[in-house]
Amino acid sequence: MGTFPHSVATAILEKRYVATIKDVALLAGVGVGTASRVVSGKGYASPSTVERVQKAIEELDFRPSHAARALLSGTSQMIGVYIPILKGSFYTPILAAIDTELRNAGLHMVVAFGVGKGDARRQAVEGIDFLIERGCDGVIAMSNHLCEEDIQRLGRRQSRIVLMNHRLACIDAQCFTADHAYGGRLAARALLEHGHTKLAVIGGPSTAPDNIDRIAGFMQELAAAGIDPAGVWQAESDFSPEAGWAEAKRLIDSGYNFSAVFCANDEIAVGAMAYFQEIGRAVPHNISVVGYDDTPSAAFSSPRLTCVRIPWLEMTMGALSELLNQCYGSKRIINRDFTISLTQRASLAKRAGTM
Repeated sequence: MGTFPHSVATAILEKRYVATIKDVALLAGVGVGTASRVVSGKGYASPSTVERVQKAIEELDFRPSHAARALLSGTSQMIGVYIPILKGSFYTPILAAIDTELRNAGLHMVVAFGVGKGDARRQAVEGIDFLIERGCDGVIAMSNHLCEEDIQRLGRRQSRIVLMNHRLACIDAQCFTADHAYGGRLAARALLEHGHTKLAVIGGPSTAPDNIDRIAGFMQELAAAGIDPAGVWQAESDFSPEAGWAEAKRLIDSGYNFSAVFCANDEIAVGAMAYFQEIGRAVPHNISVVGYDDTPSAAFSSPRLTCVRIPWLEMTMGALSELLNQCYGSKRIINRDFTISLTQRASLAKRAGTM
């Protein structure tokens, strides 16, 4: 082992100084390049040299800095994730799945979400720019407000971005989404099969393309069954439980005759059911409710929520695998087949008077 200044050794022991790769090399009696090869695991070093370097690392409690690892690998080892809002139960499982998978691969997640005074498109663009400027090797963007020109502006970096819940022709192979129109049709079909023809809809924002698709699919299925969509009570909300409660109240106050409600996501449905229960309109005995997404909270609402299941975690893993293949040359298998289904639980029942 090499000689090491006593003052530096004392400072390290007292946690007043953080050891560097130079310190490791000095204590091990090797060059910095040799110590770096042992730390990174890349390149040859004799067994005795590896032993000396590892002993020095242990004695100095050496931890390679993120910047040092980035220099050694040529990458930041960070993946950026953009989500529109850091709220509610929808995004948490998605972020947890991404973080777990990245940690297992020795990588790290950096998250940005929509803030500022701009519209949803501008917030997404600024969020992606933030992640790229922070050195992320690639970005998963969960936004359906981005346009092709936003992606094309990234130039050669556009190969390092994947989109979830959105599709753009310029990066079609990097887009992972579901057929929300079909999801809407499944919801309508479930209600019709249970004898419900007097229906109400609490939708999400009218500017959200995925919301537009699911509501359109719902209405198309009603029309095919001979029910005039124009006669269906509709409301627009912001995908939150608070909005579900407020719109359920407005629905009841309107005096509209209905036996079932389709809610454009699970959080709206949970809020709506809470209001119905509050005023003594039992779900599903008086009112049936169908949600959308099948988030973890749906299985634990009261009553447990029937909803259209969108395979968000499978979609997330497909998008992440595509991005890791692009960024690091890995050969992960990419799933692009996402089956939408209906999860039947307790919030949907036969309309009173039907067999």
